[in-house]
Amino acid sequence: MIFTGFLNVVKSLIRRKLLYPLLRSKTSPEYKARGVAVGLAWALTPLVGIQMVTVLITWSLAKKLKWSFSLPLALAWTWVTNVFTMLPIYYIFYVTGQILRGRWSHISGFHSISVLMEDVFLKEASLTEKTNAFFHLFLNDWGISLFIGCVPFVIVGYILGYYLTIRFEKMRQKRKEKYGKIRTPHSN
Repeated sequence: MIFTGFLNVVKSLIRRKLLYPLLRSKTSPEYKARGVAVGLAWALTPLVGIQMVTVLITWSLAKKLKWSFSLPLALAWTWVTNVFTMLPIYYIFYVTGQILRGRWSHISGFHSISVLMEDVFLKEASLTEKTNAFFHLFLNDWGISLFIGCVPFVIVGYILGYYLTIRFEKMRQKRKEKYGKIRTPHSN
């Protein structure tokens, strides 16, 4: 019963935070797709906590290069990874990085990574102490594997985010042509 309630909350959050911004946007499918792709790519990095800042920096640089994407969609899609999903995703990045580095015998268990991450993010400490612990953790050997391991996920996330959004928008356009105006959330 509790698990079903939790799943309903997760579905509701996905709908409100990821799907509704996509449905409400009146921009071109390509513009939306680039926004989703950029947000998802940054979401799949071990930078939980500053991903929205990295999207904003990317958006600023992209504007200077005459390349644009939907900033609100990119910001929304960074929330795919968050405080709740961080530990398992970081562990997947770590294992992937160790495999890519050919270090099969150096793969630690999930528990050792979760204890390290809890020490950095969840213990009572000042911002300075947390920042120092974070950089110490990432400068150690497993931080390198974490960053190397996220690269395949960033690439695949960007490509899938772009093409699935384009496909979604084309299907939506076909439905709109077939049935008339499609109601978006909170539209009249």
